[in-house]
Amino acid sequence: MSEYAETPRTPRMSYTAEGPAGAAPAGRVLTVADVLALPVLAAGRPEVVAGATRLDRPVRWVHITELTDPASFLKGGELVLTTGMPLPEDPAGVRRYVDELADIGAAALVIELVRRFHRPPGPLIQACRVRGLPLVTLAEDVNFLEVTQVVHTLILGSQADAVRRTQRIHEAFTALTLRGAGPEDVVRAAAEMSGRTVVLENLVHQALICEPSGSTVDEALSGWEQRSRATRATHHGPAPRAARSETTGQGVTDPEVTGPEVAGPDVAGPEVAGPEGWLVAPVEYQGELWGRVALLPSPVPSAGFGPQDVTVLERTAMALTIARLIHATPWERTAHRSALRDLAEQRHRSPADARARLAALGLPTEGTVFLAVLMDLRTPVDGTGLEARLSQELATTGTAALVGTLAPARLGVLLALRPSQPWRSTVEQLGRSALEVDPCAVVSIGSEVMDLARTARSFREASRVAEATCPGRPLTAGRSYNELSDIGLRRLLYALREDTRVQEYAERQLGRLVDHDGRHGTDLLTTLRHYLDAAGSKTGAARLGGLSRETVYQRLRTIERLLDCDLESGERRTGLHVALTALDVLREGGETT
Repeated sequence: MSEYAETPRTPRMSYTAEGPAGAAPAGRVLTVADVLALPVLAAGRPEVVAGATRLDRPVRWVHITELTDPASFLKGGELVLTTGMPLPEDPAGVRRYVDELADIGAAALVIELVRRFHRPPGPLIQACRVRGLPLVTLAEDVNFLEVTQVVHTLILGSQADAVRRTQRIHEAFTALTLRGAGPEDVVRAAAEMSGRTVVLENLVHQALICEPSGSTVDEALSGWEQRSRATRATHHGPAPRAARSETTGQGVTDPEVTGPEVAGPDVAGPEVAGPEGWLVAPVEYQGELWGRVALLPSPVPSAGFGPQDVTVLERTAMALTIARLIHATPWERTAHRSALRDLAEQRHRSPADARARLAALGLPTEGTVFLAVLMDLRTPVDGTGLEARLSQELATTGTAALVGTLAPARLGVLLALRPSQPWRSTVEQLGRSALEVDPCAVVSIGSEVMDLARTARSFREASRVAEATCPGRPLTAGRSYNELSDIGLRRLLYALREDTRVQEYAERQLGRLVDHDGRHGTDLLTTLRHYLDAAGSKTGAARLGGLSRETVYQRLRTIERLLDCDLESGERRTGLHVALTALDVLREGGETT
């Protein structure tokens, strides 16, 4: 049995030319597999007999050779074509021949089995397997010159396309920078251009912005801090020419095919790092490292990072550095604002996404009690310094919370507390701080909820409390905030003061009485108020108004005549009391606005 027959053979691989002949997917350089699929080579019935797992190697050029030392004429990345005529006879010479090709970085060796050989020599197969060099045999005669013409045309065309794509990337990020785009816009643009999930994090591995692509926020951010800490990058120089993750094998191909590198010789550039093979780049602020931006790998294992991804991430990092200088608001605060608004307005795609996002911001999400707090001020929040003050107070006490502006004059706080942790003292301190900044501030809270998905309900309840609270009204003794139990009839009607049905009711019940007082200079409305406050006691009404009983009797008869009612009826007195309270609230509301 021959030496070749004893060597296990890789099963024959079928190559077809479906779709555009030999065209690599957009954004990716031509690979060995792409070249073997070309009709000009497929006609030779190619068979991969070694290195079948390395067919994703990029092909930068095609080199025809009949020399015994072809490596001296190569630069790396070439597909080497030979008839086998110069191949050494002895195994040692064959190994030396293969070693030289592997050392220089040849993409693959293609040998035609027509003239000298009709089957590949065993030493050649073994040497290629040892060095991981793809070895492809051709059973039929192939015009090598035609192969070079076709492949070189595709490579040059791909390079021209890559240059155009890179130019478009530069133009897009330049436009973002010129219009002063914020970090959310920059990260979103990066995700759209790369087709990958992009995450911006700070130095303590909190994911501030996540723009998912092809995945959910939950999938992208689950266990973020632990995963991020395991992804350590050197960030000490420009992007490597051929960075590759040792664990995933996902490569970053040579940036030279897409034009000049963005990063200078002293600027840190993107690199593949960590067990998941993230492509990461540092983001600076005033010359110091602030955080980093990461492109997460595609769910498709073979879709490694290409030159276009490197360019996108380089420009993303640069645009974020500029945006950090332009936008004065710390990005952590911006992230809190965005997360709070999404929770309050239920804009998350799923509860799992919400939990993953908050966990990535450093908040506990399991076994936690959540409480919404709203603070409504007379002036815009940004001009008061209250947001930063409350964030600092909560951080000092070790209370987990999100703090952010929900509207120009409304500040929101989401407390994330342990089940045994009392919240009243914390809310009381927050309220006092708000009242120190604005004595007319209205601090409102919702109810406690155990599920993050229900925090929107707590925010809605706090908003209802705020709507029912007139600014400047005295608070319950010893409290700096308002809660649901504080909403009585007056507050309920205050919240409904803009409802025309409430206005119509007050006018229908009391309009004739108010008109009479206006025309005749009487004060029957006050007498009615005293009578109702005294629970229908004429003696009590006389005492409250400082009038004689006879005067009160006379006025009450006039009121009954004008309103066409019997004031002895408890139901009628209740209706008039509601109408009178509504009238008071409507007048207060008009003065407030």
